[in-house]
Amino acid sequence: MNDFSGFADLLAENGIAAYRYNFCGGSVNAQKTLKTTEMTLFTEAEEAVLCDMRQHPAIDMQNVFLFGGSQGGLVTAMVAAKYRQDVKGMILLFPALCIADNWRERFPSDADIPDGVTLWGMKLGRIFFESIRRFDPFPLLGEFPRDVLILHGEKDEVVPIAYSERAQKTFPHARLIAFPEEGHGFSPSGNAEAARLLLDFLPAFQRARGVTPFIFS
Repeated sequence: MNDFSGFADLLAENGIAAYRYNFCGGSVNAQKTLKTTEMTLFTEAEEAVLCDMRQHPAIDMQNVFLFGGSQGGLVTAMVAAKYRQDVKGMILLFPALCIADNWRERFPSDADIPDGVTLWGMKLGRIFFESIRRFDPFPLLGEFPRDVLILHGEKDEVVPIAYSERAQKTFPHARLIAFPEEGHGFSPSGNAEAARLLLDFLPAFQRARGVTPFIFS
């Protein structure tokens, strides 16, 4: 939840509502009851967040934008496709569209899937890998009809930029900006440039209204 606090603060300073939250079981620090071993890409959906935003009378639900990075970027794209009538646009930072491919390569058959895998200090359960055995995110991308901005580092060794290049061609309306010296997670200078692009992505009239919500994944 704290990964993109700087972006959220910048939006707030410019009169734009920003909503940051924990994924259910999405990390060892997540403030949720779901265990990390029970988490899948499909449990990370933002339906509850969208519903919660509707409870705030100052929020313009006609201008909801989504923002997600890495696995959160993949989940953001999934949710935007499902709720495309409710989402005005989205920004994706190095979206991990490679997740299903990576794990299928590591576990070629169901029998190869272990009960659990510890990744970056977090234990994933068997259900995570089983749930994405036949999952392909790219058909979903084509279902989102609005503007998408993708920011990706050319030196990303976790998620190759080729996935974002393919995503740009798959989304009906997408722009990919490559960061030549950045990897998976931007440097301070890279984040500063991403923040500038984030504000530029929003039309001026929406910045002025002060009620546009941005939901971070």
